[in-house]
Amino acid sequence: MPSAGQLLARHRQSFVEHLRDVRRASPHTVKAYGRDVDQFLEWFGDAEHEPGRRDLRRYLVELEQRGLVATSIQRKLASLRAFFRYLRDHRGGTSDPARLVKGPKAPRRIPKFMTESEVTRLLGADFEPDFYGTRDRALLEFLYSTGARVAEAQSTRLREIELDEGVVRVFGKGRKERLCLLGGAARSAIEAHLPLRDQHLRDRGVSDPGHLFLNRLGRPLSSRWMLEAVTRHARRAGIDKHLTPHTLRHSFATHLLDHGADLRAVQELLGHANLVTTEIYTHVSMPRLREVYDRAHPHGKGRDEARGTA
Repeated sequence: MPSAGQLLARHRQSFVEHLRDVRRASPHTVKAYGRDVDQFLEWFGDAEHEPGRRDLRRYLVELEQRGLVATSIQRKLASLRAFFRYLRDHRGGTSDPARLVKGPKAPRRIPKFMTESEVTRLLGADFEPDFYGTRDRALLEFLYSTGARVAEAQSTRLREIELDEGVVRVFGKGRKERLCLLGGAARSAIEAHLPLRDQHLRDRGVSDPGHLFLNRLGRPLSSRWMLEAVTRHARRAGIDKHLTPHTLRHSFATHLLDHGADLRAVQELLGHANLVTTEIYTHVSMPRLREVYDRAHPHGKGRDEARGTA
């Protein structure tokens, strides 16, 4: 008779297929969740009893003792929650041991962002007028204009873009759909790239996969090459920071708040399920909030100085 651990392992593949085909999770998420479940199953081994909350807590403690940071442990716990919830709902599982288990509290990190002058230098630089140059310009403008995640930009298809309206439909975490806005610069960059994109496909003799951003083979551009494009153009613009595509997303949110955008509107544009997630950007916008306070509050710095010179 198979052990409890062996029975769990039998459902691993169907769980991964459920993530991919039913929940429509991104390839990155499917791979990460599958790997996290594999690691837990290896740790649990051929135990005869079904895993309980005590087993999950012991596992998390061991991960912490190995030196894993809190954010990594929280992600592994999220993977196990999804796995045991799948077993409960689709494979006749009788319990969900991960539901009430809490992971270590991760410190809130202030997101890294670019100044507006740095964005101007990055996007105002010269790009080659060929397929690759126009693609990279369109990519950078798209990321900064929409605040899209890398996976969202990677999966964006031409049919989801309304250039006349300045709107693009993206699919975020859990395949949740939302509308993002394309500013004039992003629309112009995409319009300039599309004829070269079509010619590139004809030259390669390959069918159109439908995605906006393609690689040299005419296939969807990978997240790794998106990162390479951002870092390469940052170096060319003389920006001495480690930039990633996500830095442009952080910059998008920060600059909106700096210019007075409503926090809930920014939450909607970013696709955050919880307003608390968006609130972290108020920390990086604190200099602007201080400036507004000093200028507007009756006892603010600006008012006090004005009274002192009267």
